[in-house]
Amino acid sequence: MESIILTEKNFSKLKELVKQYNEKKIIFYSNDDDLNRKVMEKLPIKVLLIPLDERKDFMKQRNSGFNEVLAKIAKKEGIKIGIDLDEIICSQNKERILSRLKQNIDLCKRNKLFMEFFSIKEKRNLILLKSLGLVLGMPTWMTKNLELN
Repeated sequence: MESIILTEKNFSKLKELVKQYNEKKIIFYSNDDDLNRKVMEKLPIKVLLIPLDERKDFMKQRNSGFNEVLAKIAKKEGIKIGIDLDEIICSQNKERILSRLKQNIDLCKRNKLFMEFFSIKEKRNLILLKSLGLVLGMPTWMTKNLELN
């Protein structure tokens, strides 16, 4: 199935784009937490791709852009959570991104959600990605179903 990444910030325009690309696998990419929640609740997307590099952490906790509420919505709607490999490889703040990613993996593990790797620039072997997932704390049931797009 062909996939398309949508990054629109206006919900009404995004709604029209989703109708237009109804046959394709829709991946939504946004920094806005409120828009992420609204899109997950109301639009038929397949994958939520959360950028981890541009976020600012709180005083006592990490801000990964994914929380329990979004995890429950994703479980109910059957939405996978995306991991951007290009962001991890090309970033200067790898330690922050990996810690936020580990937090998201723990939330997905707790709520029995599946994850998916995305890479446009840096193509990697699926076996290497599964081993990265195991190192970051993914359970084996999650790594068996990992995909690379």
